[in-house]
Amino acid sequence: MPAEFIYPFYVVMGRIKLRIQDLAEAKGWTLEEVADRAGVQRAIVEDYSQNILRTVDLAMVYKIARALEATLEDLVEVLEN
Repeated sequence: MPAEFIYPFYVVMGRIKLRIQDLAEAKGWTLEEVADRAGVQRAIVEDYSQNILRTVDLAMVYKIARALEATLEDLVEVLEN
């Protein structure tokens, strides 16, 4: 299947939290800097960093993880229901 049919890919994983704020602070970066480095809108980074989520766009999460020089495992925390 061509890539254009796969993107965007959303996933429901129960409840998750993204550790964007923690990883950004460890590097001395603002969320705006993370968004710029990831090439995504600042609002997306802010929303993903402040909420417990049920659905995420994996392509966006991957871009944010790469910008933070982190793995998806470093970035994603799966919460108990």
